[in-house]
Amino acid sequence: MANVSIEAGQNVSAALLSRVSELPWHHSIDLGGGVVTPGGKSLAICAGEASRIFDRVDLRGRSVLDIGAWNGFFSFDAKRRGAARVLATDSYCWSDPHFRGRETFEIARSALGVEVEARHIDVADLAPETVGKFDVVLYLGVFYHRHDAIESLAKAAALATGVLIVETHLDLRHLDVPAMAYYPGYELNNDPTNWWGPNEYCMQALLLGHGFKDIEMTPHPSGHTRAIFHAWRSTEARIRELADVDRLKPLAEAKRLEFARRHPILSRVRAALGPVGR
Repeated sequence: MANVSIEAGQNVSAALLSRVSELPWHHSIDLGGGVVTPGGKSLAICAGEASRIFDRVDLRGRSVLDIGAWNGFFSFDAKRRGAARVLATDSYCWSDPHFRGRETFEIARSALGVEVEARHIDVADLAPETVGKFDVVLYLGVFYHRHDAIESLAKAAALATGVLIVETHLDLRHLDVPAMAYYPGYELNNDPTNWWGPNEYCMQALLLGHGFKDIEMTPHPSGHTRAIFHAWRSTEARIRELADVDRLKPLAEAKRLEFARRHPILSRVRAALGPVGR
């Protein structure tokens, strides 16, 4: 009987692996049975993002809205972390014939067996009247893809009663005033859907303008051109504040710290020589 069960499990995994390998994936999701979706974003990066997004937020018993869910990694992780209700929404990636996002989402949801709701809806149509309000709203990798970025951020902000979590591409980080770059064509990663590159001061100002009390800025595990913003309207769900050492640093300081971490001996030599030696 055990051999039959093992063989059946192997057959299920083989069939799932076959389906998974036929589709394009952005998120790397561990579906169990040795099957991991081959996402353009590695499992390590996804896990690193999830840690910085969720570890300081108590999701237990709370409602979560994932805007731009795509393959669903963060929707599923929110449910795994104890969220009472998770609604995954998307439009572009779920309708584009190349991305086949809704198909990949359904495969992952079925394989994981998680109770995550799904709704095909564009950001422009999001409102308390259409989807309701949520304790936690995820707006990950969406801001800079929207030509109407500022208006769409307002749509997302209006739905968050506790915290809005934004992950985005950054640019113009050398400026210490709010600024945002505009990409009219293929300038950013040869992708015509990449429209904007705000700096951290721009994102902070925009989020404060929507009535959030505290904005915490966290560096992204992939490097200096992305960051994660926790915009708190209420800190009831905050497990702990972001430690100073973990906060997003100005670009020059971040690069200096990274150099020191990678090249400790050279860094000490530089510090000893001082400005003259540079």
